Amino acid sequence: MPYALKKLSRGAIPSALKKAEHYRLLNEPYEAESICLDILEVDPSNQDALIMMILSLTDQFGREIEPACSKAQAALERLSDKYCRYYYSGIIFERRAKAHIQRGGPGAGHIAYEWFTEALTAFEQAMISCAPGNENALLRWNTVARILNKDAGIAPSDEKEEVLLTDNWE
Repeated sequence: MPYALKKLSRGAIPSALKKAEHYRLLNEPYEAESICLDILEVDPSNQDALIMMILSLTDQFGREIEPACSKAQAALERLSDKYCRYYYSGIIFERRAKAHIQRGGPGAGHIAYEWFTEALTAFEQAMISCAPGNENALLRWNTVARILNKDAGIAPSDEKEEVLLTDNWE
């Protein structure tokens, strides 16, 4: 028999957001995701909760890419700001690439390369649409560029290796 969920009050949203951030910092992304779901049940368009949810889900990529990636993409679609959609899309791609590197295996560097280049494209779009003085996307772009410049194993695939590059570990 499933347990009925309790409903969060609107007045508790600010402290719940702080609690979700706290759980992220404690490396407890499932708890943070749960809090975000509670907030979004009460306030479905809460942008801070959607962003926290995306970050909490990407924190889970080291353990499992799916369904966390699909959920993060769905939350991304609910962001109202174009800059945020590009920026957090880049975060999703970057963290997915890093998860492939951590997992290793045949073709991991090639798969990661594809996700890193997607991240670069998203961060570049975010740079175009950001407010003056906001250079967060630039900082992320540089981080990804440094990773790609440093690790020769993260490279595009040869066409003959294409069969190995399926993203089927999820």
